[in-house]
Amino acid sequence: MLEWILILLVVAAVAGLLGLNTVSGLALTGAKLLIGIVLVLFLLMLLGVFAIA
Repeated sequence: MLEWILILLVVAAVAGLLGLNTVSGLALTGAKLLIGIVLVLFLLMLLGVFAIA
């Protein structure tokens, strides 16, 4: 999942440099969503509520 976050951030950066604001915003929104999911899973794992086997 971290690979997808990095890919989306690179796509957002390149699209922003090329002036494609819609694509940049969409990629950045997807990256933010994935970062939120990763943080929630990490916190649940730290608290022991969710165990990844």
